[in-house]
Amino acid sequence: MDIKAFAIDIDGTITDSNHSLYLESIFSLRWLIKFGYKVILVSGRSIWEVYNTALLTGVTEMAVGENGGVIGKSPTDVIVLADRSIPLLAYDYLSKHISDLKPKPVIPRFTEVVLLRTFDLNLGQKLLSESGLPVTLNDSKFAYHLTNNTVNKAHGLEVALSFFDIKLKNVVAIGDGENDIPMFKACGYSIAIGDNTSNLSSFVSHSVKGSSSSGMINGIQHVLEKFSEFKLGDN
Repeated sequence: MDIKAFAIDIDGTITDSNHSLYLESIFSLRWLIKFGYKVILVSGRSIWEVYNTALLTGVTEMAVGENGGVIGKSPTDVIVLADRSIPLLAYDYLSKHISDLKPKPVIPRFTEVVLLRTFDLNLGQKLLSESGLPVTLNDSKFAYHLTNNTVNKAHGLEVALSFFDIKLKNVVAIGDGENDIPMFKACGYSIAIGDNTSNLSSFVSHSVKGSSSSGMINGIQHVLEKFSEFKLGDN
């Protein structure tokens, strides 16, 4: 496999249980940059959070936020791939059927509605299927996300990669959640990290047990050993 880029989830992948960036993970991403790879952060968080994380950690300044709904090329150049009207209709519909449905206080979104994880996800998905609304309800482990069904991490990543003339087949995807599945399936190689990845195993090339901190580093080391002569820490 000719690897040109890594697509990296944020929460649960390069953060600890308190959603703080794990410094050893950032160190490993900086090594990938040194080796000449693009490192693109792909997250369910707002585009401003994802772009600023990319900027401050020194990785590629191209961000994919809102589970693929928004691309950030710079602080003033943002591409929105869908609108928020249908997710808002879905929120109104669910609120009539689920008493503990609550929005999560987050930075305002362009394309999605973010919900607290206070209700049964399967029930919400069943209700939306019955409604006929073209939306998806995904769990990022940070929150539940109501999103237009044309939006996913694979499509958003593909748009971001087009600016570097890189194809999905040349990308390694690393993540820990069900919202990463479209990205796992589309990329040339994929790794699920964490102690509870059994639900992801059929969608990835490789799984790494352990916390987000050790899992992320071991996942990258696995890729470098499998596809290149580099190892983390090489000069």
